[in-house]
Amino acid sequence: MLTPLELTGRAATHVVEVPELAARLHRDAVAPALALRAAAAAAGIDLAFVSSFRDFERQASIWNAKFRGERALLNRDGTPLEALKLSEPERVAAILLWSALPGASRHHWGTDFDVIDRASVPPDYRPELTVEEYTGDGPFARLNSWLGANLGDHGFFRPYLTDRGGVHPEPWHVSYAPVAGAALPSLSVEVLREAIERSNLDGRDHVLVQLPALHAKYVMAVDPA
Repeated sequence: MLTPLELTGRAATHVVEVPELAARLHRDAVAPALALRAAAAAAGIDLAFVSSFRDFERQASIWNAKFRGERALLNRDGTPLEALKLSEPERVAAILLWSALPGASRHHWGTDFDVIDRASVPPDYRPELTVEEYTGDGPFARLNSWLGANLGDHGFFRPYLTDRGGVHPEPWHVSYAPVAGAALPSLSVEVLREAIERSNLDGRDHVLVQLPALHAKYVMAVDPA
């Protein structure tokens, strides 16, 4: 069971470094993740972890940069937005399409990570993590199909595979169900509120007023394991 500090990314006592994966993961997810990578290798896929554990401060820096217009902000169809021309509620809604609210990121748990197939792209390729890369003729379309057929055998699933009206679909986002399944209901509105109240988050006052609705739409609305 994760503590409130671990749930919200303000402690890292539950994660360990995994040099073979160049990742930091929840201790219980390490062996399954290594097995998943080995299974992918047997299918000719070089499964690379491009994001794993992320703490509150790192998530907050991403959030604040988008809120201030210092980092790309996109609408649902991927069109760039000018953050400073949007109201605070509009900016918050736009950020939440693609980036989790600090304290509410599943990456805080060490159970979730983003994956690409290094074997399908040149060494200097910079993944953008877009749906187009994982569908049609995209470089990771084969990976997408393989994940769909094999994740469950190793205890993993994809929480943002379909559009549930909150977070934009993320076929690259993989979650370890045995731990994440227990973490999600533990991340209550009250636990999240306490973390945000102690932060210097841009737009914090609006977020706190709308927190129950944001929690329901962007935290709880995920695909089942």
